[in-house]
Amino acid sequence: MPVKIRTMKSSDKDEIMAILRSTPAFVAEDVAIAEEVIDAYLGDPRESGYHFYVAEDEGHVVAYISYGATPLTRGTWDIYWLATAPNQRGKGIGSTLLKFAEADIKNGGGRMVLIETAANPTYELARRLYQTHGYEIISTVPDFYDPGDAKLTFRKYL
Repeated sequence: MPVKIRTMKSSDKDEIMAILRSTPAFVAEDVAIAEEVIDAYLGDPRESGYHFYVAEDEGHVVAYISYGATPLTRGTWDIYWLATAPNQRGKGIGSTLLKFAEADIKNGGGRMVLIETAANPTYELARRLYQTHGYEIISTVPDFYDPGDAKLTFRKYL
């Protein structure tokens, strides 16, 4: 049975935070920033500028995605966070959420999606996911996150 995708609600926060904390690629500062963004969305979804969706399986959140229109652009959107519970990785849930977000973005007038991520080895699975779904690396900023850890920007036209 496929997962159910729905908008995030307040009661999902604890499960989402557990997913973030259990993701090796995210350090404490990443998790803190993600929580700030989640709180902004939960405080006022319309005014936050973010879209949050979760994948639910058997009543539990197993993954989430957040994205939003890029300010001062026409049709450019950013995907900010995509995370899947460790015991659910490799089942296509991240792909399902990514496809869902792309369709929602396109339906909202989006023409281009950007994803920024790190070049370090802990993000290899994420980078592979993006490339599998037609994203291409359009920029690299060496030593961005840390010496030796570049920022990669992926792009896909919808």
